[in-house]
Amino acid sequence: MHKDPITLAGYQALQEEHKRLIRFDRPTIIEAIDTARAHGDLKENAEYHAAREKQSFIEGRIERLNHLLANCEVIDIAKMGGPQIRFGATVTYRDLDTEDETTWIIVGEEEADIKQRKISVKSPIAKSLLGKEEGDEVTLRVPKGNVEVEILSVKWG
Repeated sequence: MHKDPITLAGYQALQEEHKRLIRFDRPTIIEAIDTARAHGDLKENAEYHAAREKQSFIEGRIERLNHLLANCEVIDIAKMGGPQIRFGATVTYRDLDTEDETTWIIVGEEEADIKQRKISVKSPIAKSLLGKEEGDEVTLRVPKGNVEVEILSVKWG
């Protein structure tokens, strides 16, 4: 079976979310459902229906986290290194047309977050960067088309 890579920090974040959902969110929503149920007619009880919808979301997320935690390969990027771009690398490159510099951390799908400058190892940008080194010129596929970049640095941890 194929296991998806995830950083140690990403794995720990998923574990914390899982623990919070089970220990806090699940009991809280069950209590909210009981309270709403006590208000009477369930057919016209918006509070009850909203609580049930939230419960469905929580249970679905718990199932998803169970699957993710059981089917991932935790990679400690603090123990990684080398000149080539691989999972876990922090990569800085310069657009050859605009001279703009961009930095990304290549992470697992579930921990990708554009605001934190983390992209999935499965994204088109990451796929174009994998295996490259400082000084290499690469064509990246981005929504606005192809962009020619030069890799300025590859850092680890």
